[in-house]
Amino acid sequence: MVETLILQLPIIDMGVPDFLLLIIAAFAGGAFGAALGALPAFCFTGFMVIAGQAVAILRGNIIGELGELTATGVTGAVAFGPVFGPHVSFAGGAAAAAYAAKHDGMYEPDEGDYHPAKDIAYALGTRPDILAVGGLFGIFGMLVRQVSGGLQLPWDPIAMGVVLSAVAHRIVFGYPLIGSGDRGLLDMSPFESGEKRVATDGGTTTDGGTAKSYRLAVEPWLPHQYKWANVAMIGIVTGLLGGWIAIQTGSAFLGFGISAASLTFLNLGVEKIPVTHHMTLPASTAALAVFGGSPETGTMAAVIALVVAGLFGMYGALAGEVIQRVFYAHSDTHFDPPAAAIVVATLTIAILAIAGVFGGSAWVPTP
Repeated sequence: MVETLILQLPIIDMGVPDFLLLIIAAFAGGAFGAALGALPAFCFTGFMVIAGQAVAILRGNIIGELGELTATGVTGAVAFGPVFGPHVSFAGGAAAAAYAAKHDGMYEPDEGDYHPAKDIAYALGTRPDILAVGGLFGIFGMLVRQVSGGLQLPWDPIAMGVVLSAVAHRIVFGYPLIGSGDRGLLDMSPFESGEKRVATDGGTTTDGGTAKSYRLAVEPWLPHQYKWANVAMIGIVTGLLGGWIAIQTGSAFLGFGISAASLTFLNLGVEKIPVTHHMTLPASTAALAVFGGSPETGTMAAVIALVVAGLFGMYGALAGEVIQRVFYAHSDTHFDPPAAAIVVATLTIAILAIAGVFGGSAWVPTP
């Protein structure tokens, strides 16, 4: 009876055994993401996407439907599934960091450090309560992805899982959704001047009788990647590369995988490594969507698709920058600008496809 009911629900679209299997695996994936740290787990996402798409390309079988892609194979079952799917492992790791920062699970910050809850590169180890938080938020991200995908909502359901998970962990653990400051949300000048925020919770020094926090007044997501012109430029460049990869291989995800894997170097402390997966994924997707499929090389359609890819790379980059200034720079936990930018960019692609401007939406669901 119950199994029949679940099979009839479009937002689930699977039987009881498969659904329970997914819940259990998502718990483990979220907990493992917490143990490794959110960013190291996401680097593995990149490697698994590269592996999965390489196998698919060699087989001549790049899958265009998101539902098929996430059901089977290395890309779907591992990279975008409960093992290293960002909505599970990355989101679980970020939520666990937010919890650990309030329960003696993080390091003591030094002068000028960001809030420890923002440190997604930090491996949280094996403490049971921290891993349990990661696991529960892994389940939450999986449910968001299943509901969004089942309802065919017009955006990347995995990215939406990351975004809503960040909102949820801020609410659950008592962090501000946006944060506050004396300046406008988009103003990064306090960071450039080294201005400190007024202390509210200890960790303070005194400055002319005013309690000052160890933290900067504004904490940009990437100190080396926040100036508008720089962000736009890297967006165009990586967008063109993402479009080229998509046109040549037919894969909307290989460029994303390369971008994600490149963050291994950022995690290892190499300075000024750009974060670009919110540029390459929209770019690759737009290149395949503008004419309703992969344009034939050697044609003007391919040239137009590549230009569109460059524009969407820049669009994703600038959207991410706006989002980091509003939701990251003034608050206390990691709200992922790339995931939110991917939601915005894929929604835009879906709208353009529905309106008939684009020939299709590639893998992005449309009603």
